[in-house]
Amino acid sequence: MMSNKFEIGDRVSVLDDAIDGVVVRVEKDNITIETTDKFLMTFFVNELIKTNITNNLDYFNKSDSLSKKEMDLKPTRKQIELQKKLEKVERGVPEFDLHIEKLVKNKNGLSNFDILTLQMETAKRHVDFAIKNRIPKIVFIHGVGEGILKAELDFMLKRYEDISFQDANYQKYGLGATEVYFKQNPK
Repeated sequence: MMSNKFEIGDRVSVLDDAIDGVVVRVEKDNITIETTDKFLMTFFVNELIKTNITNNLDYFNKSDSLSKKEMDLKPTRKQIELQKKLEKVERGVPEFDLHIEKLVKNKNGLSNFDILTLQMETAKRHVDFAIKNRIPKIVFIHGVGEGILKAELDFMLKRYEDISFQDANYQKYGLGATEVYFKQNPK
């Protein structure tokens, strides 16, 4: 039986997503990992599973098995530096609600074109800010509706080279949100 206790250096996979990484911080029920794409992400304990636990049976091919260095649970210098950076970074992923009611006090007199333009300008401003400030991930809440805002958002995000995006966590947002990941290059 696998233990739910995570330690820095453990290799893990996210249960409901195709994300793998290494544990860089453990705080009660919150586990922060560095993904294989070098993003820092925080998950609840019940969202992760250890992948560096092997049994005595030769279940994995040698090419698939983890090297002895990868199995070592002692944190590396890089992991310690990442943990120090995390202490300075605000926890949680920034969420931006693009519903027009959240952007203006009164939407009377605004045409559908005006509303969509304002929503897209707001989204672009947040994306540019995240890139400039090296924020690894943000979430846009756009709602379901007729899908026009989501389609425009997807079109805008595809124009950026170092961005990937996907539907956000269904359990938390339903079908009405998009997660945006920013590729981080060292300075």
